Amino acid sequence: MNTIEKTDKYVFNTYGRIQKVFVRGEGATLWDEDGNKYTDFLAGIAVCSLGHCHPDVTSVITHQASTLVHVSNLYYTQPQAELARVLVEKSFADKVFFANSGAEANEAAIKLARRYFNREEGNQRYKIISMKQSFHGRTMATLTATGQDKIKHGFQPLIDGFVHIPFNDINALEEAMDGTVCAVMMEPVQGEGGVVAADPDYLRSVRELCDKEGILLVYDEVQTGMGRCGRLFAHEMYDVKPDIMTLAKALANGLPMGAMLATEKAAQGFAVGSHATTFGGTPLVASVALTVLSIISEPEFLRNCTDKGEYFKSRLNLLKKSHPQIKDVRGQGLLIGMELDVEAAPVVEKCLEKGFIINAIQGNILRFAPPLIVSREEIDALVDVLDTVL
Repeated sequence: MNTIEKTDKYVFNTYGRIQKVFVRGEGATLWDEDGNKYTDFLAGIAVCSLGHCHPDVTSVITHQASTLVHVSNLYYTQPQAELARVLVEKSFADKVFFANSGAEANEAAIKLARRYFNREEGNQRYKIISMKQSFHGRTMATLTATGQDKIKHGFQPLIDGFVHIPFNDINALEEAMDGTVCAVMMEPVQGEGGVVAADPDYLRSVRELCDKEGILLVYDEVQTGMGRCGRLFAHEMYDVKPDIMTLAKALANGLPMGAMLATEKAAQGFAVGSHATTFGGTPLVASVALTVLSIISEPEFLRNCTDKGEYFKSRLNLLKKSHPQIKDVRGQGLLIGMELDVEAAPVVEKCLEKGFIINAIQGNILRFAPPLIVSREEIDALVDVLDTVL
């Protein structure tokens, strides 16, 4: 059996896999087992932001793997302590909890928000308000928090205590508020929901309303964080700080890692024994994340991301003028969506045939989330292919 046959035979059929077997990567380029070359404009779904096999990442993996990989969180390790310090110093936060994925980071945020209000018997704040079309993960709590019915099918009964409202609608949020709400959970830019950014006035109003009601504001920056939107964290574009923030995806450039950051006040919701994970923040992944963070957080690197994102959108908007099936081009930094009035999947397939990896979401939206080191020449080449395909 070949790789595809073995995978189909032995691995759960939970992914609609494309019939390609990738064997090697470098920068923004991937090669399949037949030697075909592809330019990657998905980056493992906004994960490999420094590209594939970045030499600094490879070097630290090799060094740390030969030094110390895992001991458990019953003990202290230097890389985890240093990574926590750097994350705190570069953010609004005071404390960090390390996990293995975005779903686990969001699960931790949900638990923290509930426990913050329910440490004392009799407190009835437990509901979490999240947004329609949001995506927060696939654990039972995070899929319940997600505002898309398609991922919930077959898993009922879901967990009680989640309310979904329209995104960018402050009146809907005001109407949903009552004495049982403990937190508002949202993405500054909805990635899986179609690359839809929050309105700046809306985010400011959400913050003000949370302060007025005395509840916590949680930002899910699993996809938007780590430079993806042109700032280290997307909410910095709006200058509106949360109480809790979650990270993952690009945090360790392909190694499984998530993190939940919180203010000192919000962090009081957890105590010894209230939450834990075996593999969170191991020396290996923490060392890699430190290297990734040191590169991505450089001001020049972030400026380049913003500049290339604006250039990419300008090229796509020029394409829009000659292709009426393009309804909209939107996004922040190098997280860009192009909405079509036709199905997007055939466009993805044709681009793959021509050596470019892109992604379709919500049926009719093309999502572009290339490595942040993508070149303008690679952007030009993709746009030329899109022109031909469309």
